[in-house]
Amino acid sequence: MSFLDTLVQVLWHIANFVAPACGMACLLSLALRLRGSRAATHDLLRVWSTLFGLGVAVAVLGMALTGLDGAMATYAALVFVTGSASAWFAKA
Repeated sequence: MSFLDTLVQVLWHIANFVAPACGMACLLSLALRLRGSRAATHDLLRVWSTLFGLGVAVAVLGMALTGLDGAMATYAALVFVTGSASAWFAKA
């Protein structure tokens, strides 16, 4: 296997690792924007990047604690943390 093949595989695994966090950040940012939240209306990129960063942090922590990528407890924590942050942005 060549270096390029290995690099592509590593990038593919990283992209799939952060995909749930990206999806939650996109959905919640869009929901806040459609709801008319002032925070999402004025600075959508800040809201998205905060939710994405929290999601990636939860995924890394979940992998460190469980030793598995994609454990259901990690996904539950991802929904709880990003949902809580989204609710906080909705009030801001």
